[in-house]
Amino acid sequence: MTTLIFGHQNPDTDAITSAMSWAEFQKQAGNTDVEAVALGEPNDETKFVLDHFKVQAPRVIKTAANETDHVMLVDHNEFQQSVSDIEDVTIDSVVDHHRIANFHTAAPLFYRAEPVGSTNTVIFEMFQEYGFKISPTLAGLMASGLISDTLLLKSPTATDKDKKILPEMAKIAGIDLQSYGLAMLKAGTNLAAKSDMDIIEGDAKSFTMGGKSIRIGQVNTVDLNDIYARQDELISAMTKEAQAKGYDDFLLIATDILDSNSTGFAVGADRDKIASAFNEQFDKDARLALPGVVSRKKQVVPPMQSMFEG
Repeated sequence: MTTLIFGHQNPDTDAITSAMSWAEFQKQAGNTDVEAVALGEPNDETKFVLDHFKVQAPRVIKTAANETDHVMLVDHNEFQQSVSDIEDVTIDSVVDHHRIANFHTAAPLFYRAEPVGSTNTVIFEMFQEYGFKISPTLAGLMASGLISDTLLLKSPTATDKDKKILPEMAKIAGIDLQSYGLAMLKAGTNLAAKSDMDIIEGDAKSFTMGGKSIRIGQVNTVDLNDIYARQDELISAMTKEAQAKGYDDFLLIATDILDSNSTGFAVGADRDKIASAFNEQFDKDARLALPGVVSRKKQVVPPMQSMFEG
């Protein structure tokens, strides 16, 4: 029976490419009956990556237990971010770079998590440790995951290890980091082609904080005015989605990838508490200035968790 490997719901570039790189690692380790799949369609940025390296997107699954008993998780561990029937299958391994929460297993497993910029950083390191071969295509996919998650190393999530490894990936892949990286990031910022739901949900994740269900979405842009022009529609979509899915709060972070600043928009009963987490207030236009904030994992979730659970 084939073991399925996948990243989180609403997959970003690191989620999809790390599933592919972990599948290749497994095959070189002798576990050949594995398949990289995804819990959603690739976004525009990821499509750019797959097209550039001429790689087919993994097939999308909605459930896992109907076709396998065993899965491997990459780029996530929290059950609410995983496949809907995650508790009906055995998790054989997890490779991740996020906090560990809402996670448990009945059986022992392989688990490797490091506080680095991307899951692909961890997997690349393991390829080197085991002496496994990394093809130019695979190196390009892995580099793309790291570029995506760290905004070309500009995010505070980028560690010294990431800064050392990314040029090594790029050299194997035969890409120029700056030109390729910027083109890749810009490919994901064409907001005109995205619906309101695409923008608020495209990279959204759910978190439990202080007993509250909080949805945090993030969208990258090269011009925040493109978001401001659609603010009313986005707020309306967030309100409807929160009511439909039972979220207590919904926060959308719009990030300018060129100047590394963000603006937040929120709906729910805890808007003031969310603003206080950043020592800010929503302005008269219902916008929350977040200067220097680009990372949900390192700059958004921790202060909010402290505010809601402190």
